[in-house]
Amino acid sequence: MEGFYRLISYFQTQSEPAYCGLASLSMVLNALAIDPGRKWKGPWRWFDESMLDCCEPLEKVKEKGISFGKLVCLAHCAGAKVQAFRTNQSSLDDFRKFVVRCSTSDDCHIISSYHRATFKQTGTGHFSPIGGYHAGRDMALILDVARFKYPPHWVPLRLLWEAMESVDEATRQCRGFLLISRPHRDPGLLYTLSCKHESWVKVAKYLMDDVPNLVKTDDVKDVHKVLSVVFSSLPSHFGEFIKWIAEVRRREDGSQNLSLEENGRLSLKEEVLKQVQETGLFKHVVAFLSSLTLCCRNAPTLSNENNLPDIAATVCCHGAELLSGTFGSSERYCCQETCIRCLRANGDKPITLVSGTVVNGSSEQGVDVLVPSCPTKLNCCGSGPSNCNGIYPAGNDVLTALLLALPPETWRGIKDEKLLNEMYSLVSTENLPILLQEEVLHLRRQLHLLKKCQENKVDEDLGEPLC
Repeated sequence: MEGFYRLISYFQTQSEPAYCGLASLSMVLNALAIDPGRKWKGPWRWFDESMLDCCEPLEKVKEKGISFGKLVCLAHCAGAKVQAFRTNQSSLDDFRKFVVRCSTSDDCHIISSYHRATFKQTGTGHFSPIGGYHAGRDMALILDVARFKYPPHWVPLRLLWEAMESVDEATRQCRGFLLISRPHRDPGLLYTLSCKHESWVKVAKYLMDDVPNLVKTDDVKDVHKVLSVVFSSLPSHFGEFIKWIAEVRRREDGSQNLSLEENGRLSLKEEVLKQVQETGLFKHVVAFLSSLTLCCRNAPTLSNENNLPDIAATVCCHGAELLSGTFGSSERYCCQETCIRCLRANGDKPITLVSGTVVNGSSEQGVDVLVPSCPTKLNCCGSGPSNCNGIYPAGNDVLTALLLALPPETWRGIKDEKLLNEMYSLVSTENLPILLQEEVLHLRRQLHLLKKCQENKVDEDLGEPLC
């Protein structure tokens, strides 16, 4: 019952009849103390069902529920370490071993996908975490998230296995179980892929399908031309697909001092940013973006300008949505003004603080954004981009991170062997510092899973995502 005590602290009731998968996952993620990378409401960094909309729109989940494969996708994108097993890929003995393992520790938990009819319960397919194991009677404790229907209950493990062996009519696949644990560090410290904007489908297809074909052209002779080919056909709203993650807080909650948690997260973000900017690929990206002229169709999107005020205004709006608990809804905020300051917090090195006044209808609130690195000469509100000389996240490092995240086989079609070897060297993760390596591999997993979702194939392939 070791896993029970952590799980029961976060036991919740699904807020919608079809939200059993989301409730089970948010319960387990909170029990594992995985950082969602954003705030839920007020100052609290906490997983809630409303935040688990990466791989399937919430409205669709509300209507039809979520499949086993897409719940696996969600767990990956939320930053968990996930092993997924369908019953036709495992055995009752293996399942028992995993149940015993997670019941005798609090560092992993199991979510079971089963059919209620096997237990003579009302309803059909369902997800719930397993809260314990009775070795003497070979029974598992189901912490049913539909608490309005059933309290926690013990079931024979063999009967639970039979319930998981049923076939999901929506996917024609067997059900199964997810073994979820915490990675040794939170992934996605500085960058994340987003499918909030509907254009993500086109962007994912472009990156995974079109780019490999574009680089096969005969006139691709150097890295500059490779970048030109990739960036010249970017889909609209491309900038909505990959984002850097800032620390956001209400202005009234903020002060000149950083909490230990904020300071730690900011330091890690700065280190990731530094490591990106030390890669050979980053230097090529900077050189390419610097060569763009305003006559180029994509120049305004990809120009190497220090556009922190514009970025900050957008992030302040997103932050206001997060703090109010309305992120992803139709409710939108507008940032009236931004103020960029350089602070020396806690007697430590300078940090960049962007403050915004965000308006929604007749209400407004102040939002602070802690930026991962700091310009050394910026010290007044309203300073323009020309006064900035810091290394905060901008277009060049974001594009570098995205190029690193593309599967290595993306460049396989390059016909010039010398250039092919150079590209492989530039995008290889083997020689990257461990922090950046994990950041890139997390983005690759996200991209792989989002592409599977876009193709409706995520339920066909539950193997470890490509790295």
